[in-house]
Amino acid sequence: MNPLKLRRTLTTLHLWLAGLLAPAFLVVAISGALHIAGIGEHVEKQPLVIPAGTELNIGAPEFEGQVRTLIKDMNLGVRFEYIRGRGDAAMTRPTTRTYLSFAKTEDGVTAEINKPNFAASLMELHKGHGPRVYRFYQMIVGVILLLVVVGGIAVGLLAKTYRNQTLIAAAIGTIFTIGLAIF
Repeated sequence: MNPLKLRRTLTTLHLWLAGLLAPAFLVVAISGALHIAGIGEHVEKQPLVIPAGTELNIGAPEFEGQVRTLIKDMNLGVRFEYIRGRGDAAMTRPTTRTYLSFAKTEDGVTAEINKPNFAASLMELHKGHGPRVYRFYQMIVGVILLLVVVGGIAVGLLAKTYRNQTLIAAAIGTIFTIGLAIF
């Protein structure tokens, strides 16, 4: 394949992949900017009174089944895919929508219903706490982003008129990134 045809093919592929991934980049950019600026993230927390006699054994293999039974018995309308636990605490996931959180105390287990607002839901997607299918999508986006970046640099290097600009921009970006990471 001649260099001109290769460059055109890479440019077309680069543009298509970048366009397909633009919404995912916007979610990360918007949620990250809102988070860093301290704007908007809020989770409304409401204590959940657990009925007497309800067994909730955080960390035990049967805990997920116990939580599903609790949700059904109390008609909470909370949907979840799995439970994430750490020590004496656990929560249903995804946390991009209404979820439950649990904590072991000396008196037993306490629970809360958590309702994230839109900004908090975006941040949960950003952190990988969304539905499993979205987490899988994020992994694919990461791999494709790598291809888009490498493809963009390759396109710049294949075009004589852009070669020096590409090398200079890549060098400045690398130095800037390493400098900020060390600083």
